[in-house]
Amino acid sequence: MTVRLQRARPGSPELQALVDELAERLGRSVAVDDPLVRMVCTSRHFGDEDPVRIGTLLQGRADNAAIRYVLAQGVTQWSRPGFIDGRDDLGLLPRYVVPLRERGHLLGLLVVVVPDKTLGEQETTAIARAADAIAAQMYGEQLAADTRKTDERDLALALVGADVAARTTARRRGKETGLLGAAEHVLVTVVQLRCGTELVRQSEAALWAALEGYRQRRSAQGLIAIGKERALLLQLRDRPPHQDEVAAQSAHILDELRTFLDPSADPVIGVGGRHAGLDDAWTSYEQALVAARAARRLPSLHSIGDWELLGELAVLLQLPEHALNASLVPEPLRTLAEAHGGERLRETLRCFLEHAGSIPRTAQTLGIHRTSLYYRLRQIQAITGLDLDDGAHRLTLHLGLRVGDLLAPGPGRDLRPGPGSTK
Repeated sequence: MTVRLQRARPGSPELQALVDELAERLGRSVAVDDPLVRMVCTSRHFGDEDPVRIGTLLQGRADNAAIRYVLAQGVTQWSRPGFIDGRDDLGLLPRYVVPLRERGHLLGLLVVVVPDKTLGEQETTAIARAADAIAAQMYGEQLAADTRKTDERDLALALVGADVAARTTARRRGKETGLLGAAEHVLVTVVQLRCGTELVRQSEAALWAALEGYRQRRSAQGLIAIGKERALLLQLRDRPPHQDEVAAQSAHILDELRTFLDPSADPVIGVGGRHAGLDDAWTSYEQALVAARAARRLPSLHSIGDWELLGELAVLLQLPEHALNASLVPEPLRTLAEAHGGERLRETLRCFLEHAGSIPRTAQTLGIHRTSLYYRLRQIQAITGLDLDDGAHRLTLHLGLRVGDLLAPGPGRDLRPGPGSTK
């Protein structure tokens, strides 16, 4: 599936006029970007265009490498204008950047191409006055956009909420307002960020930008609800999505978030089950929360959990956060872990159980002779006191290993409960 770079919404004619007026006065290329460095509107060239600017005009936004570079300069937290250096390897000339703020909120960035990083007093004064006018214009436009987003958020949250009557009302309202089409196959995706790692407005903007491209597509019609550190995407489809399509969508969302946010945000994605009716949107949502919990706890998932691929982990992950702890690991497995050569024996046991007790397949996978495998299995039975020919004993050991997987933290993963990690 080919995914286009997500553009910012184009600016209004009033905003474009302000940008053009400033550019003509300075004789320099001027642009307004949103807080994620996606172009909102831009002036004509004045012979100072560079590859980044040209590429932005063609694609509607700079490529991810350029966006990461600009955001890495901390521009979204600047309290005053400043220059960012050019980067020859990115095809970027130096720029003078003015944070556009209103009532403390960052609305966007006013960007002026200045190849020699020199501006006269009259130029900086003109830029400052234009920035005030542009910020005021953007603030008014954003208020209207925020109202629409709030209505959409409330509808989406009602559709996945616990109140049956509210879900029924939301379905009817969604159809009447045209926000929901006739398609009935539903899929809910949840995105979660680490707590307190980004400015709230920046996090919300990044979540919206990463998900917005999947609201209206030929194959799906959707709703978005954005919170402080969590977002959900509810999609209605004419047919159940193919697994590859869902995986590609999740990977693209994750890549966008990693472009727009600091690494400490550590986003994870949970994909719910595919259901045949909008009535089950709430079920897909609950499943997506479980899948996101898996993505946070299992490094092997690479930050993307899918309910339909979780298997028995889907059951374990519905235990309360406080209950999912080391006490669930059976005593025989703890004894095995503490024994001499315990790690090797644990992996032998895991391989044996995952191959349904097949000696030939287990020996082949481990790359050892069957005699060596039999010896290890006898050791495991002696240490644990369990019989590997007993189905109940096998189940106890296998579930214990799965619990251990969920308890093992990966790099940068804090398993303490938090607002973004539980239902």
